[in-house]
Amino acid sequence: MRVLVIEDEAHLADAIARGLRRQGLAVDVAYDGVDGLHEAKSLRYDVIVLDRDLPGVHGDKICADLSASGVLTRVLMLTASSTLADRVRGLNLGADDYLAKPFAFDELIARVQALGRRATPPAPPVLTLGELEIDQAQRRARRDGRDLELTHKEFGVMEELMKAKGGLVSTEELLDRVWDAHTDPFTSTVRVTVRTLRRKLGDPPVIENVPRAGYRIVAVVAEEQPR
Repeated sequence: MRVLVIEDEAHLADAIARGLRRQGLAVDVAYDGVDGLHEAKSLRYDVIVLDRDLPGVHGDKICADLSASGVLTRVLMLTASSTLADRVRGLNLGADDYLAKPFAFDELIARVQALGRRATPPAPPVLTLGELEIDQAQRRARRDGRDLELTHKEFGVMEELMKAKGGLVSTEELLDRVWDAHTDPFTSTVRVTVRTLRRKLGDPPVIENVPRAGYRIVAVVAEEQPR
């Protein structure tokens, strides 16, 4: 899941980003409304954590612009005001959820994860392909009933490959969905992560590297062919 945090209080924005990254999410941060609106329209995010009172471009305008543009991103609006009128206004602008400051960080994480599960295209909470299974809500992965001890990035790569149902997923797509915007596009991190994931998945190998194209899970395709 990829999240954009738009918050002008830098210490709060950075704290939110750190906490979400500890949950295995890819997180980008913008510290004002101008940069935030640009990022929101430039990349595909599952969830945007949006402060309402932003410099440059107000959070209300960002929310309204995103809603009018038809993007499928879910918006969690943050505000210092907790009045009913403000909550109603934020939801009417297109926000999917509303959280008043100060808030419990565990609640913010739970709301972001819930919104991410509602992102389009929807995916079932448990994905199964042949012997492989991942529980997206519990962040657990198994092969043939055996629990896999995966890092956050390894889990994210496996999740994206399984969502593709045997289809090809490019290195660029994995960088976009699993890592954040500060990752060097020429880095070998995807290749290294896939290599360690393949080793943890064990034999027979289930991830195929397609040169100059990307990766796919191949065991499922083989199992679905008529005998």
